[in-house]
Amino acid sequence: MNKKTFILPAILLAFTACNQKNASTAETPQTDTVKNQEPHLQNIRQLTYGGDNAEAYFSFNNQMLTYQKYQPSKGILCDQMYLIDLNATNDTNTEHTLLSTGKGRTTCSYFMPGDSTILYASTHLASADCPPEPEPDKQHRYLWAIYPSFDIFIADLKGNIKKQLTNHEGYDAEATVSPDGKMIVFTSTRDGDLDLYTMDIDGKNIKRVTHELGYDGGAFFSPDSKKLVFRASRPQTDEEKTEYKELLKNNLVAPTNMEIYTCNVDGSDLKQITKLGKANWAPFYHPSGEKIIFSSNHHSTGRGYNFQLFMINADGTGEVEQITNKSIFNAFPMFSPDGKKLIFSSNRNSDSTKHRENTDLFIANWQE
Repeated sequence: MNKKTFILPAILLAFTACNQKNASTAETPQTDTVKNQEPHLQNIRQLTYGGDNAEAYFSFNNQMLTYQKYQPSKGILCDQMYLIDLNATNDTNTEHTLLSTGKGRTTCSYFMPGDSTILYASTHLASADCPPEPEPDKQHRYLWAIYPSFDIFIADLKGNIKKQLTNHEGYDAEATVSPDGKMIVFTSTRDGDLDLYTMDIDGKNIKRVTHELGYDGGAFFSPDSKKLVFRASRPQTDEEKTEYKELLKNNLVAPTNMEIYTCNVDGSDLKQITKLGKANWAPFYHPSGEKIIFSSNHHSTGRGYNFQLFMINADGTGEVEQITNKSIFNAFPMFSPDGKKLIFSSNRNSDSTKHRENTDLFIANWQE
């Protein structure tokens, strides 16, 4: 989603951020047999093969996934939304169903109540072409484009747009739905900063949630629909604040340093959960509501291209537990509504010499 919108090859190469192409400098994953164990993940199964596949989210009935794909070799020139039926065979020859229009750039799809429609953000009304990617700045940092042409739409599972939920000047994206099916949270620049907002499931009753300077995004609801977890940057010095504001004027953000935060859905009881440094992002609540799983490179050395999944108590106390060890990129974890499975993105099965930039979807049975 700009993601929760991370273009994945880029994440490996600039995170420092979340999305250059210099895999030879990336850290080598651990190979020790004991260290490579991932006891929480049982019966791991690969669902996609080739390209960049990310942000896969379960339907309410646990039987489907919606996700975004980027694969120029297949004519997918920027992120589009696709559907996976988990009851069908998913192998190297499987062609998943296109859910978006195939025009513009999309981000952050999520099932609506009833599982017959999804919501996602798209730039297709502004242009059928892919909007341009920003170049790294003079400091060689990756920059996210906060495209002001993003709006949030509802589509059926055949790709037909059924409704436009936002029609406000500026960026509206990164939308997800509460487990009780009553509310949507999204990120918007409508008040001059990148803040969280909620709206009713029909798009009405929009309320601002966060108010501090910095990027707030990639938000998800707690299992009881009462709280939000999200990633945030918080510029501290005058120089950092000026830089952040200047980038935002140009519809850009540098997502190098982010931490995990929680708050009530009305914005009260705002808490910083992680204080790990570097990039902590893609958080999601454990089914118990008592822990949060997220992706981080805080443990990495050098330029920080080693992203693993970690888990922390929802109040920020206790030790941080590492969930994955294999490969140098693991992110976008989501538990199924019934709490039995975890979906995530990883480059663990990519050919290290030919396809290092491929990022695929993997599903596993979750073992406590």
